[in-house]
Amino acid sequence: MTDIKSLNFNELCEYVIGIGEKKFRAEQLYQWMHQKLADNFDECTNLSASLRERLKEECEFTHLEPVRIQHSKLDGTEKYLFRLSDGNYVESVLMKYHHGNSVCISSQVGCRMGCRFCASTLNGKIRDLKPSEMLDQIYRIQKITGERVSNVVVMGSGEPMDNFDNLIKFIELLNDPRGLNISQRNITVSSCGLVPELKKLADLKLQITLAISLHAPEDELRKTMMPIANKYSVAELMDVCRYYIEKTGRRISFEYSLVKGVNDSFKCAEELISLVRGLNCHINLIPVNPIKERDYRQTGKDEVYAFKNKLEKNGINVTIRREMGRDIDGACGQLRNKYMEDVNESNGNY
Repeated sequence: MTDIKSLNFNELCEYVIGIGEKKFRAEQLYQWMHQKLADNFDECTNLSASLRERLKEECEFTHLEPVRIQHSKLDGTEKYLFRLSDGNYVESVLMKYHHGNSVCISSQVGCRMGCRFCASTLNGKIRDLKPSEMLDQIYRIQKITGERVSNVVVMGSGEPMDNFDNLIKFIELLNDPRGLNISQRNITVSSCGLVPELKKLADLKLQITLAISLHAPEDELRKTMMPIANKYSVAELMDVCRYYIEKTGRRISFEYSLVKGVNDSFKCAEELISLVRGLNCHINLIPVNPIKERDYRQTGKDEVYAFKNKLEKNGINVTIRREMGRDIDGACGQLRNKYMEDVNESNGNY
């Protein structure tokens, strides 16, 4: 079966012409999928009935089914749990800001990176998401809410660089003027630091925003938090970050989750300052979102601001991430894990 929603426009034209149809049919179909956000082939009403039947026989039309939607009473954030066609689940988050709606999407079912502060990794990686499955998280949310999505963050479950080719295809489709036409500058991709893939990304010279999950300024501490640090050192990571900035001209954002008594000391702040000084970068401090399966605790508000002030006094561009969705299992992987626990309990699996 052809995953038709993952085809770019030229590939769709080749497919449509290859089955004996005119090119304009590809234009109509592409518009139905990526602008009008049709749920299925039957909604593509200006295609002939015979063409629609053939497409049903030969093609998969990706359509994610929302199975749980949670609304935050604190800030209007909405968290969506979607069922995929194979019965797996992924989650996405809609965050509403004054500058527009931002959707955080997943790039994999689960994750194999093993970061200790993240619920996505608890059951490992099941599989990569296809471009169409990444896109349809945005499409479903836009269709459900009736509101345009203007910013996309690939920072949900999964490591995007571990699904590199599908990620790049997803960005191409999302950026296409024939679709949602979301600017590359409004797309943020987060990575825990797969160095070879980050170099490949730099060579593409995309104008997206790259966010690096750093979380510790030196190797030994980072190894206790992020297993990827056993493969790539902080020095290697910083080298590829410098390469990325040189190739793209884009500023890098470093994500730094503050964990009480682990990486929130003044010593860590000083090491972080030394690490990033002179780089075109921004530090995003994140009060860690505790998950019940881990023993990490959140740094106190006063300590968070003290850490921030130390960085600022040394000329480092830094912000504290606004916490959103705390009352609706807002952290990556929490809603999916909770739903699977509920399902297992109802089926008598303990």
